[in-house]
Amino acid sequence: MSERKKVFTTLSWIPLKEHYSPEDVADLDYEKDLNAPGRFPFTRGIHSNMYRGRLWTMRQFSGFGTPEDTNRRYKYLLENGQTGLSMAFDMPTLMGVDSDSPLASGEVGKCGVAVDTLRDMEIIFDGIDMGAITTSMTINGPAAVLLALYVAAAEKQGVPYDCIGGTTQNDMLKEFIAQKSWIFPPEPSVKIVIDIVEFCTKHLPKWNTISISGYHIREAGATAVQELAFTLADGIEYVRQGIRRGLDVDEFAPRLSFFFDCHNNFFEEIAKFRAARRMWARIMKEKFGAKKERSMWLRFHTQTAGCTLTAQQPMNNIVRVTIQALAAVLGGTQSLHTNSMDETYALPTEEAVRVALRTQQILAEESGVADVVDPLGGSYFVEKLTSEMEEKAWQYIEKIENMGGMLAAIEDGYPQKEISDAAYKQQLEFERGERTIVGVNKYVIDEDRSIPILRIDPEVEKQQVARLNQVKRERNDTAVSRCLRSLRRAAEEDKNLIPYILDCVRNYVTEGEIIETLKEVYGAYTDPAYI
Repeated sequence: MSERKKVFTTLSWIPLKEHYSPEDVADLDYEKDLNAPGRFPFTRGIHSNMYRGRLWTMRQFSGFGTPEDTNRRYKYLLENGQTGLSMAFDMPTLMGVDSDSPLASGEVGKCGVAVDTLRDMEIIFDGIDMGAITTSMTINGPAAVLLALYVAAAEKQGVPYDCIGGTTQNDMLKEFIAQKSWIFPPEPSVKIVIDIVEFCTKHLPKWNTISISGYHIREAGATAVQELAFTLADGIEYVRQGIRRGLDVDEFAPRLSFFFDCHNNFFEEIAKFRAARRMWARIMKEKFGAKKERSMWLRFHTQTAGCTLTAQQPMNNIVRVTIQALAAVLGGTQSLHTNSMDETYALPTEEAVRVALRTQQILAEESGVADVVDPLGGSYFVEKLTSEMEEKAWQYIEKIENMGGMLAAIEDGYPQKEISDAAYKQQLEFERGERTIVGVNKYVIDEDRSIPILRIDPEVEKQQVARLNQVKRERNDTAVSRCLRSLRRAAEEDKNLIPYILDCVRNYVTEGEIIETLKEVYGAYTDPAYI
């Protein structure tokens, strides 16, 4: 019988055989390469009983409009069974710009919540016990400021430092590679990342200091292999920089976490997660001499692939997200965000986000997939694909290390160009019909796409600016000037900036004022536009 295609491959163009047999895994050593769940190299999971002991954290990315709007949405999600919060910030906040800046005009509260001062963070978590929940913050360039705001708000609630739990994304390397939301040049950006690592290692024992993020690398057009390789290469660079700071690897490495995309190719994604655990365990043990098992764990959050969502036939997105979420669970994720079907149009409505959350809950409570650890372990196909993903990722990592590490590779434009080339190749396949997107280039229908979407009232910007102006009128200007002078001096003297930023935010210095002060020392970054 003739076959549907001449060649079958994964989305990373790894050739697929018709079937797999014991011969394909003959070179695998069970104890060395797989082992039991919870045992080095953790290919099968970092915990021996995985979801039989505790389900993954269900963490829906949320935040929009004013702090009051976001506070209501957080309470709604917690009431509906969400087990962790995930903060989305608007573009001005992401770029370190205050809501009253001309650069913020028209963008306040649009793609996330506006946060200018401690007053905003206090409102967001009003009535929410910050010692009882964990919060993941998708923030990078101004991560130190947002962490300080979160800590200061928790202080006001009386929460001890050792009870403050959560994650700052805080991954600047991937910004230069993929997402492009930077403020300072690469070297000072990474310096501030390590400031956060050092401060949290000493003072916030439950805080995940960096979420090393492959998600944005994949969303920019990378293949699964590139996502795996560049993410781990970023992790290597951060560990190297932490050791150079004088930190003990076994003191800070256990609080590093990862963030991966989960795309449509079901088995490739599962293999990616399994390969990532095995590779990171070996990197930490063999390259950096880690002794603690927790230092070797690759703990990761997963988000279903936003780039796969379509405006056409948006209900199809529910199916895509379900498949991607199932792959993440079978791959052993510790935390999961499921995208809402309407996110190609806007931030999700309450109904759409509830369906996305219910998708996780049905997988957890009804499907049975959480009852056995690594149920695909031992599959000839999955084990072979895991090894192939690992082999191809090592090739990238070795090339980056030979270039001097990820900072040097970024300055040379290497990962940027690799991702650009992969994205272009994928687009050509789509346009030629070689890669199907249901409802877009196949099974297309005439449709009325009018679905309910969340619209941000223009009054949001007026309200936010009015609050910011009120804070500025009421705060102590002498204290503000003192704090900013101390911060600038600390930056000039290459000190850890976190205590100085904390001092600033406690005195209601704005995010924008802090960032502008640091720009005076570090400068601002402009993309060299590698071709």
